[in-house]
Parts: sequence; C-alpha cells; structure tokens
Amino acid sequence: MDMTPDHSEVSIPVGGIRLGGNLHIPSGATGIVTFAHGSGSSRLSPRNRSVARELQNAGLATLLMDLLEEEESEDRSKVFDIELLASRLLGAAHWLGKNAETRSLRIGYFGASTGAAAALVAAAREPARVAAIVSRGGRPDMALPWLPKVKAPTLLIVGELDVPVLDWNHAAYRHLSTEKELVVVPGATHLFEEPGAMHAVAIHACRWFVRYLPAEQPRPGGESKIR
Repeated sequence: MDMTPDHSEVSIPVGGIRLGGNLHIPSGATGIVTFAHGSGSSRLSPRNRSVARELQNAGLATLLMDLLEEEESEDRSKVFDIELLASRLLGAAHWLGKNAETRSLRIGYFGASTGAAAALVAAAREPARVAAIVSRGGRPDMALPWLPKVKAPTLLIVGELDVPVLDWNHAAYRHLSTEKELVVVPGATHLFEEPGAMHAVAIHACRWFVRYLPAEQPRPGGESKIR
C-alpha cells in the first residue's frame, strides 16, 4: 500500500475485538465515507477501492474496513449476520466520532451486497450517525423491516442485468420513506465488471455524497427518483 501522510492503516476497537481498516483523509475533506463490504469481500476489494479513489478525488475521506475478523469471514453464519455487521459498522462510526481527525466530518455509508443491508440497518438503529447512504448491487431486501426507519438520503445502484437483485432493489425502494433514488446501470451485472460500469457507480456515489455530506450543503426534502 502507498502510505502517504493522509493515508494510514488503523485498528478499530469494536465489541471486544479490533478490526483493520485503511483511513484516507484528503486535505480539506468535507465528509467521510465508511465502506461496508459484501460477503466474500474485504477492505482490499479492488471494486470498492476504485470507488474510494474517486471519492477521495472529490474531497471526501474514506474508511475501508473489514467488518469481520479473518477467522469470522470463514463462518457463513456470521457473513450473513446482518445485525452483527450493522453493529460493527456502528462501532466504526462511534470510533470516527471520537477520532480527532474525523470527529468533525459527517459520515456516509457505502455498502455492497450484504454490506448494504448492514449499512441500512445501522442507519435505522442510529439515524444521527449517518448523513447519506449508497448501495452498490446491494441486498436491501435483507433489511426490509428496518427500511421505513432509515432517515438518511439513500441511493440504490443496481445493474440492469443483475437478476433477481434488481427486483429486490425495486421492492426495497418502495419501503424507503426518506429522500431516495434508484439508478439502474445499463448492461451491468452484479459485480459491475463490464467496461465503464464501475466508473458509473463511482460517479453516482460521488454525486450523492458530495451533495449530502458537507455540513454547509442544503438538504432538499422529499426527493424520490428512479432512473
């Protein structure tokens, strides 16, 4: 890893364990995005790291972290334990709120697959902790009972060819009562491996977080859009 003065490895205490993370804080950062990875992924995910670079270029800090220890990631019951993953994500948010370098920054969650469900549950459990959410190829259906309680503006990004995840996202969208948008990326499958697909995800994520994370930005109400 390229270690620069604003890019460091961190150890985050959560529920009696410590989780590894990569914290990047650009000069003059206007917010921070915490990544919640999906099943079988980690903070080394090339897809999420590419999105993180775009966010950093847009002036946002990023925290790429593992929600499970290495041994836990082999336990499928924990990989799909959304409540556990949400608790770990909230633990990271608490840590950011106490860290001298990040406590002044409003927090966004970027969740992929099951990580998106964890982000939505965490946002519903502690609404004051998060200012915006982006889901990439997420499983919001796994957080269905919690969706009406989500207050943060939420962007769902899903691939056009990602069946049945596309249908699950449409269904979950209807349960969200906050400012929301659903973007369908043409020709994209679940991992957004098609040319230009992940770049489209990064552009939409940047647009959403830049709009809602800076404290001085106005927050228009009642937005609801599918495209």
